Amino acid sequence: MFSIFKPFIFTLDPETAHDLAINSLKLNVLPKNIFQVDDEELLETNLFNEKLPNPIGLAAGFDKSAEVYNSLFKLGYGFVEVGTVTPKRQLGNPKPRIFRLEKDQALINRLGFNNHGSEIVSKRISENLPTGFLGINIGPNKDTKNKEEDYYLCLSKLSSHAGYLTVNISSPNTDGLRDYHNQKELEKLLEGINKVKKEKNISKPIAFKISPDIDNSEISKIIELIIKYKIEGIIVSNTTDNNRENLTDEQKNEKGGLSGKPLKDISTDLIKKFYKDAKGKIQIIGVGGVDSGKTAFEKISAGADAVQLYTGMVYKGPGVVKEMKKELISILKKENLKNISEAVGINT
Repeated sequence: MFSIFKPFIFTLDPETAHDLAINSLKLNVLPKNIFQVDDEELLETNLFNEKLPNPIGLAAGFDKSAEVYNSLFKLGYGFVEVGTVTPKRQLGNPKPRIFRLEKDQALINRLGFNNHGSEIVSKRISENLPTGFLGINIGPNKDTKNKEEDYYLCLSKLSSHAGYLTVNISSPNTDGLRDYHNQKELEKLLEGINKVKKEKNISKPIAFKISPDIDNSEISKIIELIIKYKIEGIIVSNTTDNNRENLTDEQKNEKGGLSGKPLKDISTDLIKKFYKDAKGKIQIIGVGGVDSGKTAFEKISAGADAVQLYTGMVYKGPGVVKEMKKELISILKKENLKNISEAVGINT
């Protein structure tokens, strides 16, 4: 059905189309069984000590304020990440702030962490408990005087409702956020997070979401600190504010983070590097250009334990996960692999 409605949907402003999608999912009318596939047990895997039905997740940025996560689980996602959630409600940057690059199968966004804030999100999740493995992505408010304190506030407020929490240090749309890739700044943040975890008795797994625009020399330093402070995972990667030179769409120079197909090989190469350096001590979630079983398998065989998509769903619709699962199962059978976890890192 999405293919029938897609031409109409793509005449709408991208943010209007997104709001329409959220409101449609609030109806929660689609039966879960229509998104199930045969032999799905081949895709069962573990992420942060949680058994998942499959390794395909929805990335943060779609369900920013945790309004429709249970409807999204019904679409077949193995896990869903909501957010980015900030301590206080935030409107984000001026519109227009999302751009479809149809010729490049990409998006550019400069949303700026628009969300309802930790208070509302916390209450919402407590009143509608997740039916699957829920990640909550956290970040600082734009006008905050102390970014670290904002992370700690969100961690304290939202941890009880999360399967895991993602510390977003990589959005290109919040000034100074990527400074946390620097060794000194990252260590200070990690120390603070572990202190809060200890004080508040928080045992939920933590992941850090990494920028695709880092230098290779930074990888080993980031891994060293992540391991030192016993962080369970990294998400590779967020959107890029570089890599515009090979794009063909006329909107390619809009300011913001680029996602979708142009990010595919960049993030896969980065996953390989992190996987080789991490030596199995950290779990990796691969993001960037995932829109099929083939692209998911590329990330997993490069070292990702699981994958996430967002732009892929924008272009292929809510049935994308079902098609991905079918294709992944077909690839596993062709490769004589009994389970998707056997594929992690086989092409590194």
